Amino acid sequence: MAAPGPPGPDADTRLAALGAELADAVARALPQWAADAVAGVLGAWRASGAAGSAGVETAVVVDRVRRAAAEAAAGIGDELRAALAADVDRQRTTPLAVVRGAVAVPTAALAEAGVPPVVRDRFAEARFPEDPYGLTPASLASLSAEVGELALAWGAAKAAAHRARHRPG
Repeated sequence: MAAPGPPGPDADTRLAALGAELADAVARALPQWAADAVAGVLGAWRASGAAGSAGVETAVVVDRVRRAAAEAAAGIGDELRAALAADVDRQRTTPLAVVRGAVAVPTAALAEAGVPPVVRDRFAEARFPEDPYGLTPASLASLSAEVGELALAWGAAKAAAHRARHRPG
């Protein structure tokens, strides 16, 4: 992993390299993150003894979501790569905002399996209405340690690139 260095003429190059690295790491991590998220919700549902929960084969659903997430990861990686390749002054979204779109894959798998929505607090319901299972990652580190570290490095590189460009004098 490249580390951000002092601000300078190559700050934009460093930022772009870390952005590409971050997008690749996100694409690699998404299938396992989605599988783990689904397995967690299915496990809790089954442990509750709720009607219908015993009839769902967790391994089948998890395998299905892992495959679907692998397909979706390529598109999310491309979207993230494009967003992070934009000029530092024209980046209008964050990596986390792009990644949060990945919630659709495990959400669809859980809904298809007949899992009822989970109880969420009012903030989560209002902020993430498309996430009835409470899967929305709070940070990129939720995907993997590698993604979390790269996200921090990218954020520091973005700050350095912005500062290098907009430093008075």
